[in-house]
Amino acid sequence: MSKPFPVDDPFLRGYYAPLHMECDAPHLPVSGEIPKELNGWLYRNGPNPQFAPRGPYHWFAGDGMLHAFHVEDGRVAYRNRWVRTPKWELENAEGEGLAGAFGNPRFSDPRIVKLGSTLANTNVVWHAGRLLALEEAHAPFEVNPVTLEPMGYHDFGGKLVGPMTAHPKIDKATGEMVFFAYAAKGRFTPDLALHVVDQDGTLRGSQWFEAPFPSMVHDFVVTRDWIILPVFPLTGSMDRAMKGLPPFAWEPDKGTHVALIPRNGSVDAVRWFSSDPCYVFHPMNAYDTADGKVVCDMMKYPVAPLFPAPDGRPASGTAPTATLVRWTIDPNGRTHGFTEQPLDDHPGEFPRFDERFTGVPYRHGYFQAGEVTNAARSNDARDGLAHIDHTTGAVRTWMPATGDRCGEPIFVPRSADAAEGDGFVLSVIYRAESRCSDLAVFDASHLADGPLALAHLSHRVPAGFHGNWRDA
Repeated sequence: MSKPFPVDDPFLRGYYAPLHMECDAPHLPVSGEIPKELNGWLYRNGPNPQFAPRGPYHWFAGDGMLHAFHVEDGRVAYRNRWVRTPKWELENAEGEGLAGAFGNPRFSDPRIVKLGSTLANTNVVWHAGRLLALEEAHAPFEVNPVTLEPMGYHDFGGKLVGPMTAHPKIDKATGEMVFFAYAAKGRFTPDLALHVVDQDGTLRGSQWFEAPFPSMVHDFVVTRDWIILPVFPLTGSMDRAMKGLPPFAWEPDKGTHVALIPRNGSVDAVRWFSSDPCYVFHPMNAYDTADGKVVCDMMKYPVAPLFPAPDGRPASGTAPTATLVRWTIDPNGRTHGFTEQPLDDHPGEFPRFDERFTGVPYRHGYFQAGEVTNAARSNDARDGLAHIDHTTGAVRTWMPATGDRCGEPIFVPRSADAAEGDGFVLSVIYRAESRCSDLAVFDASHLADGPLALAHLSHRVPAGFHGNWRDA
């Protein structure tokens, strides 16, 4: 019998609480006018536990649920489905949760441990004709792009060994996809792997090397010349996990280390740069400068949120927030450090940009303006959207009504050859008063003016992580 969910965990209540249903809505009511240029699918992924967890819950440990909005000729259809991974299938058959957070064997049924199943709950990307649901500890899980039904693990024809990050980078100029993995040779190992997939989906290269210590390496950036892979002092330890201590914990004494690897070279040429302890879940973009430096725009926390110290105590007195900063690394310099410049002081997360400009100089960036990693905030808290113009430094925001929460902003160009930033920003907004959600469409050039159109759902889309647009 399915057990009730804990009531004392803020990541299982309100905006963060799981949705217990799947549905199809072929004709959503629309306020305003959906731009005719929008023709395709918006996919969004996030944690949505099917059953109450075993042991302590963590927001990152919920089963993946995909939310898909099909936009065509001003109309919007919606479908949501759990990602039916092997874990989901086993628990669904048993009618109860069988797994501890992060697969912790101390709290997990031996059958779950043996499965080693993905949660597929973090991102969803379209590449080489495949829709892949991703999280960073396992191989990608393919789903049907229309029905969202499971198609199983995708290992690139048997060539992928180990996990795949939830944040691959797709070079729009070449079509190739670059991705990495941490703990690439086993749970909580210091091994890192780099992989490159051609535009046709063929894995054509893999390399392995070691980080200074086992760490949760969530995201990275690439430029035309470099792969930039940061290692932060959010450490992983099986020994801690088996003792009932945090599997992942904040150890600031280990510092921050950034690997710079030639994009078309060998990991043997890796150069390490170091800085004070901090944490970044999500960068915005990176590029090479004319004088040979590397610029990385990062949404930086002073302390890793959502994770404790090694002994289980809070890592900081208050919930840390992230702000946008710029790191400049000089591969030709004589120092092993790098410089940091603040770009904005709004607390935020989920930075995005016009991803046709991945790895090259760019002007426009967007982010969720709020503290999405702090679930214990007042119900009156609200999360909006922000646009930064990197040329002028201007930041403009749009804030919804009190209690409403905007999700990740996703940029869609008006056309394939539109100028940078000429297009739309899509975001799913939770409405506190109705406890329902809307798909919002903004003019990217006038974000602060508010939505051009809203497609209204009759239910809530829980706080989620990432999504992407697939053009028709």
